[in-house]
Amino acid sequence: MAFYYDEPAHTFSEYLLVPGYSSSECIPDNVTLVTPLVKFKKGEEPAISLNIPMVSAIMQSVSNDKLAVALSREGGCSFIYGSQTIEDEAQMVRNVKSHRAGFVVSDSNITPDSTLKDVLALKEKTGHSTVAVTSDGTVNGKMEGIVTSRDYRVSRMDLDTKVRDFMTPISKLIVGKKDTTLQQANDIIWDNKLNTLPIIDDDGRLLYMVFRKDYVSHKEYPLELLDDKKRHVVGAGINTRDYAERIPALVEAGADVLCIDSSEGFSEWQKITLKWIRDHYGDKVKVGAGNVVDAEGFRFLADCGADFVKVGIGGGSICITRETKGIGRGQATALIDVCKARDEYFKETGVYVPVCSDGGIVYDYHMTLALAMGADFLMLGRYFARFDESPTNKVNVNGSYMKEYWGEGSNRARNWQRYDMGGSQKLSFEEGVDSYVPYAGSLKDNVNLTLAKIRSTMCNCGALNLGELRDKAKLTLVSATSIVEGGAHDVLLKDNTAATYAK
Repeated sequence: MAFYYDEPAHTFSEYLLVPGYSSSECIPDNVTLVTPLVKFKKGEEPAISLNIPMVSAIMQSVSNDKLAVALSREGGCSFIYGSQTIEDEAQMVRNVKSHRAGFVVSDSNITPDSTLKDVLALKEKTGHSTVAVTSDGTVNGKMEGIVTSRDYRVSRMDLDTKVRDFMTPISKLIVGKKDTTLQQANDIIWDNKLNTLPIIDDDGRLLYMVFRKDYVSHKEYPLELLDDKKRHVVGAGINTRDYAERIPALVEAGADVLCIDSSEGFSEWQKITLKWIRDHYGDKVKVGAGNVVDAEGFRFLADCGADFVKVGIGGGSICITRETKGIGRGQATALIDVCKARDEYFKETGVYVPVCSDGGIVYDYHMTLALAMGADFLMLGRYFARFDESPTNKVNVNGSYMKEYWGEGSNRARNWQRYDMGGSQKLSFEEGVDSYVPYAGSLKDNVNLTLAKIRSTMCNCGALNLGELRDKAKLTLVSATSIVEGGAHDVLLKDNTAATYAK
C-alpha cells in the first residue's frame, strides 16, 4: 500500500514569523549574513562561506559570467549554467576568475597598426575605455603602449588614424614587473596618480593590468566574495552524463564549487557521479547535489559525499513538473523536513551538510522565512532574471519593460540532461515554460534592498546571525483570511490611472 503523509504540504505564503524580543543591539547594521556554502566537520570552518545567503540558479536565462561577477561583488555566488558546451562553460568560468583578480588579464587589446575606428569598435564591444596596445594584438603580446579616452578626440581626428600615432607609448608608461605584488601595484598606482598599471615580464610581454578603479570598487563592495587570490568566487553546473569530461575542464578553469543540475537527486546517477568525483579528486573538488524534498533523499546524498544538498521539486515559477508529472512537495514543508534531517545528521556524524532552498520564492519575505526554517542559503532564478546583469533580452511588452525567462525543462533550453533518466538523449516532454518577468534594474540596488528587509526582520526576531534566527524564530501557519488581511484592504489605492479598491 502506498505511503500517505498525515499533513498537507505547505508553501512559504502559508507562514508568518512571530516577533521575538529585540534588544538594543538588534539593529540591521549589526546583522551578519555569513553562511556556509559547503560541508564541514564540527569544530572546523567550511572551506567556502557566502557573505550573503544567495546563489543564482543554474539556468541559461540567469547565470552567465556577467551576473556571476555582479553577485560575487555583493557577497553571493553564481552557478554558471551547464546546458552549453564544455568549452563555453569553462570559458565563462575563466572570464569570472580573471575579471577582477587584482591582476586582470586584459581582454581589450589592439595592435599599433590598428586605427581609431578599431579602438572605438573594441570599446563598443567590451565597454572598456582602456585598451592595451601589443605588438600582435594578443593578450600576452609585447607591450607597445596604452590607449585611453584621453588619448583621442573623435571630433578632431580621422577615424583612419593609426593607433601608434596617438597611443601613450611604453616609453612614457610606468609599468610593474612580473613579481610585483598587489599591494606594491596599488602603492605604485596611488604614488604616481595612475589609473592603470601594466604588469610585464622580463621580455616586455603583457601579463596583467591593475586598475585604480578595482581598489576603489573593493571599498564600494565590502561583502565581495573573493578567493585567496583575490578573484571572484564562482560555481558551475554539471550533469550526470558528461561529468568525466566536463569536471576536469571546469576545475582547470578555476571553478570554486560545482553542483549537479538535476530535477530529481535521489538517484543512482548522482551517486555514481559523486563517487567519480571523490575517486578522482578526493575532497578538493566541492560539489552540491539535489534536488530532494524529504529526509530520506537528504541522507542519501549526504552519505554519497555531497558538499551541500538542494531542496525543491516543482516550486520554481517556470517549473511545471507538478502539473505534468504529479511529483513534488510544498517548498516550506520540504525544507523543514530536510533541515531537521540535516541537524540530526550533524549530531550523529559531526558533519554539517548545508541545505540550499531552491524554488518557491515569490516575495522577499519568503527568503527570510526559508532562512528561519533552516535553509543555509537560497538558490534563486526568477529573482535574478529580472536584472540588467542577467543574459536575456530586455523587451517592451504592452508598454512595460520585461526580461525573458525560461526554464531548463522548456523546449527552448533543450537541457535534456537535467531530466535524464537513462533514456534517449532528448526531452520527451516539457517540464518548464518560456516566459517574461518584470524588468527590475540593477542587481546591486535590488539585492541591497532585499537584504535590508531580511536584516530588519531578523532584528524583529531578536537575531543577529542566521544561526540565531533558526534558534529563535517562531513561525505560525496562517489562514486564507489572514493572508488577505496582511495586504492592503478596505481602502482606495491611489494610482496614476485609476483608483483601485482593495477588498
